[in-house]
This record gives sequence, C-alpha cells and structure tokens, in this order.
Amino acid sequence: MEEIEHSTIATNGINMHVASIGSGPPVLFLHGFPELWYSWRHQLLFLASKGFRAIAPDLRGFGDSDVPPSPSSYTPFHIIGDLIGLLDHLGIDQVFLVGHDWGAMMAWYFCLFRPDRVKALVNLSVHYTPRNPAISTLSLIRKLLGDDFYICKFQKPGVAEADFGSVDTATMMKKFLTIRDPRPPIIPNGFKTLKTPESLPPWLTEEDIDYFASKFEKTGFTGGLNYYRAFDLTWEMTGPWTGAQIKVPAKFVVGDLDMVYNSPGAKQYIHGGRFKKDVPLLEEVVVMEGAAHFINQEKSDEISAHIYDFINKF
Repeated sequence: MEEIEHSTIATNGINMHVASIGSGPPVLFLHGFPELWYSWRHQLLFLASKGFRAIAPDLRGFGDSDVPPSPSSYTPFHIIGDLIGLLDHLGIDQVFLVGHDWGAMMAWYFCLFRPDRVKALVNLSVHYTPRNPAISTLSLIRKLLGDDFYICKFQKPGVAEADFGSVDTATMMKKFLTIRDPRPPIIPNGFKTLKTPESLPPWLTEEDIDYFASKFEKTGFTGGLNYYRAFDLTWEMTGPWTGAQIKVPAKFVVGDLDMVYNSPGAKQYIHGGRFKKDVPLLEEVVVMEGAAHFINQEKSDEISAHIYDFINKF
C-alpha cells in the first residue's frame, strides 16, 4: 500500500485526488457511495503486479477531492468532465474502465458520452439503466419503491446528513459496508436503525473502517448524497441520448445478494435480453454466489481476476 502514489490534479474546475500505482496500459477505477479510491486498494495492487497502470481517483464530493456544495454540480456531465480532464492531464488517450455502484453508473455514462476514450469496461453491481423518456428517474423510483426507499430519503438536504451524524462515522461505515440484506433498503427511520455488526467480516479491518471514517469526518456525506439529488437533473439533460446504445466491449459482475440485483425488474432486464440489446458488445455477465453489494472489497481476489481476465484479451 505504501507504494501507491498520491497526487492532486486540477481538472474541470475542481481539484481531484488521485491514487495510482504501476506502469503499462492504464486502468481507471471509479468508486461508489459511501466510498473512496481506497475501495479499490486490492485491485490497484493486483493490476499493477500484472503490468498495468492502475489509477483510482476520489470522485468529486469525496475524500481528498473538492466537494462542490450544489447538487446541480453532480451530473454525469460534471463527473465525466472531471475524468476526461484527468486523462488529458496524464496524457492518456484510452483506458480500461472499471466501476462499482455510482462509479459503475458513471462508467456507463462515460462509455455513452466518450466511447473513443474507453478500450473496454468492467462494471460491478449496477447494470445499465436506459433512460425512460416517459417518466423521470426519481418519479419512477418513488412509484416502484415508495418514499421510504433510501434514495427518496436522501433527497431533502440535511435529512440524511442528520441521520448519518446521529452515530459516530466509524459505526455508520460499519453499518453500510456490511449490509447483506438483498431486499431494496426501505428505511422509514433512517440508516441509524441498521444493525451494527458485532464483529467485522474477514474482508474488512478496523484499519479500513478508520480510513473511510477519517475522510468522511472531514468532508461529511453531502458530496456523495448530491449524486442522488442530481437524478432528475441528469434525466432532463440526457434526453438526447434516449435510445442510444453503449458500444464498448463490456463485462458485468454482480453478487446474488446485491440489493441492486434484487431490485424490481433488474434480473429480468439483465438476463432477459434487454441488457444485451442496450449494450450490444456485452460479452459476459457473471453472478457471484453469496456476494453482496460491496463486491470489490468482499470478493477482492475474484474481482481482481475477473477484471484482469477480461481486459487482458484486448
């Protein structure tokens, strides 16, 4: 871990913290919520050992990157703009792209907006969701899962922040990262009511928790929550891409206990032919048995191998 290099790069109007290691073909890793570059620690070391240049930024709103205050600064246009600026700064024309959770969602948009910059994609946990022109993203979520679904609870500024702040940050990180209930999170009384594990699973250490907690104690959670609060603005702005296909070679990996995989319509979309229709160069779909949402940490060795086996073909 001490061989990982850290730098701060000015891009697209913000300062972005970037962790990187190795030399060779570049692989860009995009993390989710509530996470950091650190979520990819195992994959960074593995891919570097296999002759790749592994790069993992803290996305805007997280960690040691800038945290713009307004939700309107967190659309995919902002995030992909940050990443294109990062690649330009590093002198990189094309990357292998790897995403998880919000990072996976942004990776789909990256491939939609700038397929010329992506050699191939490995996405984890969050499948592609084509834009529905008839109903906004948030309206559809409310219709399917109700106002107590966690994404809906995240919408009003200050409410989720108060919920997360009601316990110490390390405890909240333990609650989040060890979620194994495959049902969509319906939380009428907030995340503070989630069970705190008596002991950590073998893939997560107190040191890991302390690192995540130290960064979120500094920034708060608002930056990450702003991704959710930009859902409908994103829906409005992506109208021109309605019906567009993602034309990048892709692999998708998800755990069978992942809440996203078990959300309404997800399995039918993934396995029923529509996923392949929207992503025609989708080469593999892997469902990992007994794995939950934070799969890149829980099943780090297997995920590293899945990434390597796919990108090594190109």
